[in-house]
Amino acid sequence: MEQASPPPTAAPAAARALHTLGVMSGLAAGAWLGAAEAPTKLVAVGLSPFLISLAMVAGVFVARWTVPTVLKGTGYVFLDLRARGHLVIWAILAGALWAVANTLTVFAIRDVGLSIAFPLWNTNSLVGLFWGWLLFNELRGAGWNSRAKVLGGAVAIVAGAAVLAYATSQHTAGSPQHSASGILAALGAGLLWGTMYVPYRKAYLSGMNPLSFVTVFTVGELVTMSALAVGFRGGVAALVREVALARPALFWLFLGGFCWVLGDLFQQYAAKYIGIGRGIPLSNTNQLWGLAWGALVFGELSGRGGSVQALIVVGSLTMILGALAISLAVASPAEQVSWRRAVARECDRYRLDLAQVEAALAGQDSLAKTARARRWLDIPIMAAAAGIFVWLALSAQRPPLIFNLPWTVILIVAMLALLFVSGALLWKRTRFS
Repeated sequence: MEQASPPPTAAPAAARALHTLGVMSGLAAGAWLGAAEAPTKLVAVGLSPFLISLAMVAGVFVARWTVPTVLKGTGYVFLDLRARGHLVIWAILAGALWAVANTLTVFAIRDVGLSIAFPLWNTNSLVGLFWGWLLFNELRGAGWNSRAKVLGGAVAIVAGAAVLAYATSQHTAGSPQHSASGILAALGAGLLWGTMYVPYRKAYLSGMNPLSFVTVFTVGELVTMSALAVGFRGGVAALVREVALARPALFWLFLGGFCWVLGDLFQQYAAKYIGIGRGIPLSNTNQLWGLAWGALVFGELSGRGGSVQALIVVGSLTMILGALAISLAVASPAEQVSWRRAVARECDRYRLDLAQVEAALAGQDSLAKTARARRWLDIPIMAAAAGIFVWLALSAQRPPLIFNLPWTVILIVAMLALLFVSGALLWKRTRFS
């Protein structure tokens, strides 16, 4: 079969509008991904990292089916999945990688703390940048200005991670062994998460809607995490007993999973509209939110010397500035041509309609015209999700953790503002395409 030629690039105004949309999605992703890790502080009160991760994944499973149902309906999602069935296995694989990485983050938080672990696993942006260049033609054809921003940002991310690793290994209150294991766990999570973005980009270069992708993605998450929990916690019976004992904390972990889904959905839209090399570093502004939750809400930096706090702040800001430099490198027309060659390759490989895929990448939702708006299945899905959260909330207890209530309220208000502003832009420009 003759390979399809890449279509012409989008008009500058349209391309810049999509870039702005991707940037706003990345910023919203950072806020909600940062907040999602706050419930994992429960590991400090004796819950197993595997149990915490499993409960969060269960909350993610509930939310990943509920949010797409609310926004688009199951009829739309199933039609999209049938049209691109070859991507189902990729979505399941991405979910499996997420589950393992998320478990590693819980170990990292236990050993080195939230405000330390965040920037270390945010090296996933380097991994994503590499895969974006190697597999999807990102940065190919880019001018020197864009390349300097991206490569300079990558160097800044590595330098910031090194500063934070030094501060952790030299000055952590725990044992050196725990410090080393926490650093390795956080870096391992970054490697897995960076690789997880390959199925993301592959899906969107084929025109799949992020809402459809995450619905299957969660199957890989739940199956993998359940297998890990059963294998490492002594079997099904032992795990069930542990879950029953942790019942008062399950609501908070499910809530963390729900926050993660909102953040990840915005991250998916960022990856779709500006690529993984730019979108993922931008969503890694979750480091700022992680630092805020760890330091302002949970007081993680209290009691540490001024030099340690200075190293942590400098390392975090260096990483964030690097990520912002990458995200501000707007794709030039020549680079957009390279992106479209990758799109044409995917369409040729899987016999997809090139024009329809290009329309989806431009934010046009042609599939919505043929999908049934709602199905009877939508109502029980939403009712079941609401019922689960209400049931868990009735038995929830306040965790025995000291936290700052005023800062908690301030952070939540800021997150909600980003949610509504970015969500409104997505709806107005793409109808959540």
